[in-house]
Amino acid sequence: MMAEMTGKIVQNLPSAQCCQQNRQFGSLYRRDQCARFKNNLLLFKGRKLTWTGISAMQLHNMSNISKRVVYCNALPSATVVPSLGKVDFLKLQNGSDIRGVAVDGVAGEPINLTEPVTQAIAAAFAAWLLDKKKADASKRLKISIGHDSRISAQKLQDAASRGIAGADFDVVHYGLASTPAMFNSTLTKNEDILCPVDGAIMITASHLPYNRNGFKFFTNAGGLGKADIKDILERAANIYNGFTPESFKEAEKKASLSISKVDYMSVYASDLVTAVRKASGNIEKPLEGFHIIVDAGNGAGGFFAGKVLEPLGAVTSGSQFLEPDGLFPNHIPNPEDKAAMKAITQAVLDNKADLGIIFDTDVDRSAAVDSTGREFNRNRLIALMSAIVLEEHPGTTIVTDSVTSDGLTTFIEKKLGGKHHRFKRGYKNVIDEAIRLNSVGEESHLAIETSGHGALKENHWLDDGAYLMVKLLNKLASARASGQTGGSKVLTDLVDELQEPGVAVELRLKIDQNHSDLKGGSFREYGEAVLKHLENKSESDPKLQKAPVNYEGIRVSGYGGWFLLRLSLHDPVLPLNIEAPSNEDAVKLGLAVLSAVNEFSALDVSALAKFVQQ
Repeated sequence: MMAEMTGKIVQNLPSAQCCQQNRQFGSLYRRDQCARFKNNLLLFKGRKLTWTGISAMQLHNMSNISKRVVYCNALPSATVVPSLGKVDFLKLQNGSDIRGVAVDGVAGEPINLTEPVTQAIAAAFAAWLLDKKKADASKRLKISIGHDSRISAQKLQDAASRGIAGADFDVVHYGLASTPAMFNSTLTKNEDILCPVDGAIMITASHLPYNRNGFKFFTNAGGLGKADIKDILERAANIYNGFTPESFKEAEKKASLSISKVDYMSVYASDLVTAVRKASGNIEKPLEGFHIIVDAGNGAGGFFAGKVLEPLGAVTSGSQFLEPDGLFPNHIPNPEDKAAMKAITQAVLDNKADLGIIFDTDVDRSAAVDSTGREFNRNRLIALMSAIVLEEHPGTTIVTDSVTSDGLTTFIEKKLGGKHHRFKRGYKNVIDEAIRLNSVGEESHLAIETSGHGALKENHWLDDGAYLMVKLLNKLASARASGQTGGSKVLTDLVDELQEPGVAVELRLKIDQNHSDLKGGSFREYGEAVLKHLENKSESDPKLQKAPVNYEGIRVSGYGGWFLLRLSLHDPVLPLNIEAPSNEDAVKLGLAVLSAVNEFSALDVSALAKFVQQ
């Protein structure tokens, strides 16, 4: 039936109707947002989109099918050739992601993630993927594209589609989606929904402000690494410099013939439901009687309430900010943000709920709140996940980032009988280290950052905020199935013996890159000099003890606590973490750092000076 539809135009949609129509594909735009931002959101401004082979009634009916494919054939009436400015593509790299400014309106932040730049990056990913796959020339490869709720999502999706189609790949649109779902689309085996795809692109900038956007890339081997991103950006620069009016027209023509639409989020959500039911002994509604609230922060995580929790029997009344809104009007969608955690905590208490769940914008991070308002994020979330994983895999190694607490180490190793391997900041660093440990014979089943990025071996080492929460739900469901009562107390009890510091602070010491003290060197060289000096000073202080094993920065214990000074992965900043039993002890640690770094005049120590003077 779908093959018969291809290429048949039965309905023309004016651009003014596109936002309303997009809702039927699970996308994100309200009519009022369209009115305000249609210049940014709509590629075919002032023209018409032509949908392939289906009537309005058929399209409406298909919106109720959980696994569906819609083929479209979008042809503009004329091609507008964009002007091309000079672009430093490598400056768009942010570790294993690409990030840039996609929307005007913030002073001092000019747009550098334009539609031509996006088209070049997508074409470069296609070329990179073709080299990696070494596919038979007769087989057309497929790339899926999804996006979070940002207001620039649609125009970047359209530009990326032109880049992919121009490289003679097929394009599959998922609309509003989560980052973990995009990776999963490379693994799912179901030809009815065009899976598995050969590669996937997620358009997101995580919790960054509304004017930012970016890309994450996946194959069935997982997320791409830093070297891969650099390779893609170098290819993109060459492609961009070779753009011509003819190549734009040709890419647009190919895109009109190569795009399919799939409701993959329903498939992904169904898999999560199945996982919880299986953990409970195949009970249809294992969460019946539980009241669980979701806070999606107006990002892409709103599906979790209606498509995961409710089919499992949970009551979700009181859930908030589920509607996608790329301006993020309520709070930053970030489980590390204090205002965000306060919002979900208050919602749990106001609604007398058993549990609260909060996601970041693209759902690769999460946190939770128990019925008393106690937060499960940062060290507590790691402790909770460690307790669950170590029940299933006794003695396994838990890999975390560098800023986790000493109390967490004691909890994992003394209470749970596992091993804590504290590594570097950066979710990809943590995940790759867990994979490496397994490859050399050290069993590890969990890699997790204090930011809320958590990946499990059983889930293909994907950092999936929704899957982390499913592990909590599994615990609730299995406890209920075994006759235990008390709601989320079963989770709270798991971390009851975690020792937590009386004081925990993070300060940021910025390096002035224009200061004469750098003497023409880079901020990274200057930062390394600061760290080396602090290391020497600490070793000469009998009250301080340098950590015997440390992979990032300088970590030192003393006064019943510890500090870690490290160089940021991307920015001219030295973040300083201090944890101690009391404020007095924390100040002593702060003074030890200040006395060592004060002589570096290009380093702004005002935040540290203010802290020790309190």
